Amino acid sequence: MKIKYILLWIISIFFIWWFSQTPSLDRNWVETDKILPEISFSWSLINIINVRNFKHITESEALPWYYDENYDLDKINGLYYIVEPFSDFDWPAHTMLSFWFSDWKYVVVSAELRKEVGESFDPFLWILNQYEIMYMIWDENDLVKLRANVRKDIVRMYPMKATKEQLQKLFVSVLKRADKLSKEPEFYNTIYKTCTTSILQHVNELRDNKISPWDLRIFFPSNSDKIAYEQWLIDTKLSLEEARKYYTINDLSIKYWDDKNYSEKIRVERK
Repeated sequence: MKIKYILLWIISIFFIWWFSQTPSLDRNWVETDKILPEISFSWSLINIINVRNFKHITESEALPWYYDENYDLDKINGLYYIVEPFSDFDWPAHTMLSFWFSDWKYVVVSAELRKEVGESFDPFLWILNQYEIMYMIWDENDLVKLRANVRKDIVRMYPMKATKEQLQKLFVSVLKRADKLSKEPEFYNTIYKTCTTSILQHVNELRDNKISPWDLRIFFPSNSDKIAYEQWLIDTKLSLEEARKYYTINDLSIKYWDDKNYSEKIRVERK
């Protein structure tokens, strides 16, 4: 009987502590996560302050650089789904959305875990509310080169099927979420608030036939491209295995590392 009460006491203390935790914008963030984007909307024009475009020397050494850019929704022209598997294991990956515009602007939106100095990711520590989530706005010269050229992870960049109206709504949706998180912090959650589950929430806003958030491939995101393929969202006639090989852009990213038209050069023709 005493053991029962001790357990109840421990559980009660844990939940009191857990509910007392609050997310914050003010911590000792690592250099790469210090600055969040600032976003303003004016009709079809969107201004983003602090688009990240670090110049990477090694994975741990980079020259910080941010710039400001305007994006015209009337000029949005395409969408790419980027998948970066972390290993040969068939589950860990990072996923992102890259939008491109007819005036040759490219911008990537990525839900990320915001790290403090000395902090490393543990997929189970979300239970203790140890991490905040952020939306980072990237230049492809930073995001893709970091992953494909510096880390040498596999990077797949799939062209997606979407109408112009869908692209506009999706872009506005992810930017409004980014703007909200830059002002109202939230905790990261390994189950329902990750890079891939965040993308799914935005995509489902545009769909009548919702993609199930409980599909296991959402939680093992190296296979999330299979969901997109099955839903006819990838703009290709190739099989999935053929598409995975065809849209792996590592060789192109290395070849055109210093090319001024890097983003155009790493995109392969649709098949």
